[in-house]
Amino acid sequence: MSNLYFPICGLFTIILIVILFFSRKRVESKETKLYGYMILISFFNVSIVLTELLIGYFYYNNVTNVLLEIFNKIDLINYILWMSLLFLYVYHITYGNKDVYNKFKKSILVLDIIFILAEFIMPIEIINYEGSMGVAGMATEFVLLISSLYLILIIIVLILNYKRIFTKKYLPLIVLALLTGIAAAMRTLNPTLIIIPTILVFIDLIMYNTIENPDLKMIEELNIAREQAEKANKAKTEFLSNMSHEIRTPLNAIVSFSNSLMKENLNEKYKEDLRCIVDASSNLIELVNGILDISKIEANKIEIVNKEYSLTDMINELVALSKARLGEKPLDFRTKIDPSMPKYLYGDVSRIKQICVNLLTNSIKYTNEGFIEFKVDTVKYGDIVRLIITVEDSGIGIKKEDIDKLFQKFTRLDIEKNISIEGSGLGLAITKKLVDLMGGKIICSSEYGKGSKFTVAIDQKAVDNPKTTKEEELPSLKLEFPGKRILVIDDNTLNLKVALRVLEPYKIEVDTAKSGDEGIEKIIMNNNYDLVLMDDMMPNKTGIETLKELKENIEDYNTPTIALTANAINGMREKYLSNGFNDYLSKPIEEAELKRVLNRFLK
Repeated sequence: MSNLYFPICGLFTIILIVILFFSRKRVESKETKLYGYMILISFFNVSIVLTELLIGYFYYNNVTNVLLEIFNKIDLINYILWMSLLFLYVYHITYGNKDVYNKFKKSILVLDIIFILAEFIMPIEIINYEGSMGVAGMATEFVLLISSLYLILIIIVLILNYKRIFTKKYLPLIVLALLTGIAAAMRTLNPTLIIIPTILVFIDLIMYNTIENPDLKMIEELNIAREQAEKANKAKTEFLSNMSHEIRTPLNAIVSFSNSLMKENLNEKYKEDLRCIVDASSNLIELVNGILDISKIEANKIEIVNKEYSLTDMINELVALSKARLGEKPLDFRTKIDPSMPKYLYGDVSRIKQICVNLLTNSIKYTNEGFIEFKVDTVKYGDIVRLIITVEDSGIGIKKEDIDKLFQKFTRLDIEKNISIEGSGLGLAITKKLVDLMGGKIICSSEYGKGSKFTVAIDQKAVDNPKTTKEEELPSLKLEFPGKRILVIDDNTLNLKVALRVLEPYKIEVDTAKSGDEGIEKIIMNNNYDLVLMDDMMPNKTGIETLKELKENIEDYNTPTIALTANAINGMREKYLSNGFNDYLSKPIEEAELKRVLNRFLK
């Protein structure tokens, strides 16, 4: 009866595994299906072994020998099936190639059928060794041969992928190899020792803790949470889009009319009032842009658009802008620019400019006396130029315990002391995220009450032979296009008035339409416009729908059509270009961007 101990332990263990595995909700994958078949075979195998052992003890009381032979052959067939499933399992977790796996599965199925038929035909011998039952004969040797064959195939797969065998998924195979060696040694001492079925059960137990079998309920909860997050993100995007559109539409009128009036011959009192209007509008645009930028960054949809740019022109522009923002503050604005720096670089000039503007604006806000120093150094490594930008001031400084909070969004430090200073607390948060996105570094050192120093390091590519395009120089040029005709399509009367005013200095003949249908009618009846500026968010027919209808109704429609919209969130440029527009202008209309578009399509 001593050889019953191992099978009895194996039976209780496999019953526990079967209950745990099949009572638990799980994802039906190849891995879990194969494992399910393996534990069922192990359960059947141990049950058969115990049954035949019990019959064996009664055999000596004249129970027929044929029944024992049948049970032992079924037991041996289970070993073949278990080893073939193990081979398929190893191949799947190693390669995962669906097509090859299916071919292997069909081949293994055919082979197993042949092996099973052969096993039933081959003779088997029931032996008695010192009072314990065992088996021998050709059938036993055949199963040993087939199992060895599958084991060799598994070893070949492992050798070909030896770098992966140290992961937890391959732990059962290592244990199987060790236990098989131990079992072989024990069998030489006791040929009737029934230990192999228990070893297979032990391997099943280890595999239970290594297979990918995530809880289905948890997955369902994660899917629900993901859907809710996607809906919330979509709602946020729509809200930001609408907010951008609704705020930018009136801002477009305010900024455009104010800038136009400032060019008129007005007395200084009125010009000062207009400057205040423009400054207030600029602050509002900055706030809207900040909210949109932080949302883009958090959604991983920020644009990094690399192109050639003039480093000296960018620095000159930043210096001029910063000096203008000083206003009446008695500050010494210092600049230290590396004289050996390259003139042209390749990178996202708008984002670098945004980083510098945020740092300089921050210093101007929190410095009331003393100095602000804007320093640009460069270090060249082959064709890579490391920009080292430093903004230092003698402002209010930052408390040591607040340094870690500096780059958090919507965070304003020392709020009681700085209550009169305007700001949303987004500038430095956006700056940090942009620097990280561009693979750079930003550090801050500060002494409370004495000033702060921000240093940014960003790598850019050197440009030795820049292209001759000089669109950045257009704002300083006076452009006129007499004889050119433009159609502006917008459902908002105020926006049409703004368009007429901003296009007036360019000597362009401007026609207007208050809907997509009216615009289509005018273009069909008088299709000799040189340029079309079209709003998108119009009732009844959007700009995208209008352009699509134009291309359907007019053969070879090739009039440059520009999306002129207050919908300025990330991805809009790509959206409009993919829908057939030639370019994109956001509201409020920036003079430099307008000149760029007019020069591109009307020159």
